[in-house]
Amino acid sequence: MSFALPSNAFFWNKKDKALERELEGKGYAGTLPNIGDKIEKSKTKVTTPIFESQDGFDNPADLKPVPKDNPAFINIIQKKDKNSQFVDDASEIIPMLEKLVDCIEDNENVQLFVTKANLLSLNIDNLSVKYKGKPESYYESFRKLEDVNRYVKSISLLRKEAITYQRYLAYSESGSIYNPENIAQQLEYLKDELNTAILMLREEY
Repeated sequence: MSFALPSNAFFWNKKDKALERELEGKGYAGTLPNIGDKIEKSKTKVTTPIFESQDGFDNPADLKPVPKDNPAFINIIQKKDKNSQFVDDASEIIPMLEKLVDCIEDNENVQLFVTKANLLSLNIDNLSVKYKGKPESYYESFRKLEDVNRYVKSISLLRKEAITYQRYLAYSESGSIYNPENIAQQLEYLKDELNTAILMLREEY
């Protein structure tokens, strides 16, 4: 028994090495299953173009003109103005507001003030009529312009009346509204309102 075990161990060790040399580099040892019948052969597909080809496509003479009169092209293909019509209309009033501010700061005479005030009021009146009852009438800038318009009309009337009545009412209680100090205060208040309206309109434009 003591001699048989070493002899058997040597035999199996030698057999394993011979098998290892025989299979070296051959990878899987065995028979692979036939799966060719289970794989569907790829078929060549023919794709039909969606758009039909047109001869002379690259010929400028055959190209259709751009539909410039088509609103879909004007509004979508071309860059559309981001400003609404109200903003464009209101922006035209900004220079009039600025001129009235300059008039107050330069302490111009009553006649020039009234002229510029009337022009501003006329344009704001037109704007109010155009957008009355429309969504734009709820804009904060729209309401500010209407407030400014009331102040402009009121102070313009005050200055005109002051020229006529100041000398007759100077010593009465009702005549105090026509004194220069009160008018100066009203003009400063109006100037602040005009500047506020200008800032609001510039932010929207």
